[in-house]
Amino acid sequence: MRRELFDIPEGVIYLDGNSLGALPKHVAARMQEVISHQWGTRLIRSWSEGWWEAPQRIGDRIGRLIGAAEGQVVVGDSTSVNVFKALMAAVKGTTRSEIVVDESTFPTDGYIAQSVGELTGLKVRAAQPSSLDINEDTAVVLLNHVDYRTGAMLDMAELTGQAHAAGAPVVWDLCHSAGVIPIRLDELQVDYAVGCSYKFLNGGPGAPAFIYVPKHKQATFENPLSGWNGHRAPFAMEASYDPDPGIARARVGTPDILSMLALDAALDVWDDVDMQVVWKCGLSLTAQFRTHVTRLTSLEIITPDEIPRGNQISIRCADAKNVMDELIARGVIGDHRPPDVLRFGFAPLYVTSGDVLRAAEILAEIVN
Repeated sequence: MRRELFDIPEGVIYLDGNSLGALPKHVAARMQEVISHQWGTRLIRSWSEGWWEAPQRIGDRIGRLIGAAEGQVVVGDSTSVNVFKALMAAVKGTTRSEIVVDESTFPTDGYIAQSVGELTGLKVRAAQPSSLDINEDTAVVLLNHVDYRTGAMLDMAELTGQAHAAGAPVVWDLCHSAGVIPIRLDELQVDYAVGCSYKFLNGGPGAPAFIYVPKHKQATFENPLSGWNGHRAPFAMEASYDPDPGIARARVGTPDILSMLALDAALDVWDDVDMQVVWKCGLSLTAQFRTHVTRLTSLEIITPDEIPRGNQISIRCADAKNVMDELIARGVIGDHRPPDVLRFGFAPLYVTSGDVLRAAEILAEIVN
């Protein structure tokens, strides 16, 4: 769709956008301006010339891509930290006894849920998304929109509805869906959502994560990390904490401006992009790869064939690490997950049908 906007090395087929997005060409020049002019020349003045408001401004840019109106997404910290914020806010004052976590969750989500459980005395119960058994004991449900290993996608509308019917809020992890799948956070009345920006959003290694708190929950959202950036009047230097009335209350400490402005620049490639078009392109690319791999090899594809699914194809392969090493040596960059899964992520902004066919052919040459 917009391959010409990305700096992908000649001869490389990049199928790892679900781990680290490719570099948009203009980001390096933009960062040089940030460093040499905003930091080098304007110095401290840059905080009042756009830096201070950057977390909310960039949050609104991401919000457009995930179905959130302005003033409900803020950028900062890591996904792990934002999962902690969302879970702690969700269980504050609860009389219920458990946190329900999807049992195939990305590990950091499970670790953070365990930490929240230890801090609050709540039990953490892992369950299959198909049988969550949400009930009057459930204080919050934590779910991954797309499974990081298989690419299977959960039905956000159905599962959010199930939780709400039992009186429980839901925290959605969008790390593997933001930037490739149309998401409708406001429309589906999602309680909280978090996600990273360095995968399909192309924000760069270590780019700050984001958190979504809808307007109707902001007044009661209690950030467990009451840092000065979330204060109503940060520069008043008051002794007591008085949270900002809006989404800024989800901020904590001083933002990482260089990473944040690299993300801001990277988001330019999303200007005027229709997420429905991206979604259709992604479905086409993954379907093509599935067809080619099935035709050329006897490998087992573990990503569901049916829609909905994420923008990746995961393949079971007995010698996954060595096979991926050989693929990378031959210019096809994906990744593997122990012990036996090859993962290929398809970012429609820069992956083409030609890339898909050639990657499948090279994979076949290696495994056959």
